[in-house]
Amino acid sequence: MGTRRGTTLMLVGMCLHAGSALGGQTVYQKPSEFIAEACGGKLPPARALRLTPARQARIKRLLGREYRPSTVRYWKSGPTTVVILDEIGKTEPITTGFVVENGRLERVKILIYRESHGSEVSRPSFMTQFRDARLRSDGRLDRRIDGIAGATLSVRAVTKLARVALYLDQVIPK
Repeated sequence: MGTRRGTTLMLVGMCLHAGSALGGQTVYQKPSEFIAEACGGKLPPARALRLTPARQARIKRLLGREYRPSTVRYWKSGPTTVVILDEIGKTEPITTGFVVENGRLERVKILIYRESHGSEVSRPSFMTQFRDARLRSDGRLDRRIDGIAGATLSVRAVTKLARVALYLDQVIPK
């Protein structure tokens, strides 16, 4: 009986893991809720920033690859800019919200995580490393972001997106 129960539990665990690896996702917060929260409880209208060839080239240097969208949506509330960006971790997009004020990151949050590994990047202890970070003239953050064992690609993805969010804040009309 004990072996049968153990086998059943193992099979259930394998099925659950396979399901998450085949397109499972964790929604930590809906993007619209994140935007409203960052903008004092109100959802301002979305605006669009056209990514000119020069902007695309700068983003390519920050990401280390081509950036496909030709426009980026953003939300403004006074000095606050909110952008929601996606970047591939290992194989799936990680949707991350960024709140930028006066050229510094005010808040970073994983909104939707789709990878089978590395979800530790969504923990507040990791996210708080980004608070008050700025973009240096060389395109790097002004601080070191500590990695997480087993989540290296997710850490890199979020760090690259943070750089892009700070750059976008620089070029978004005030």
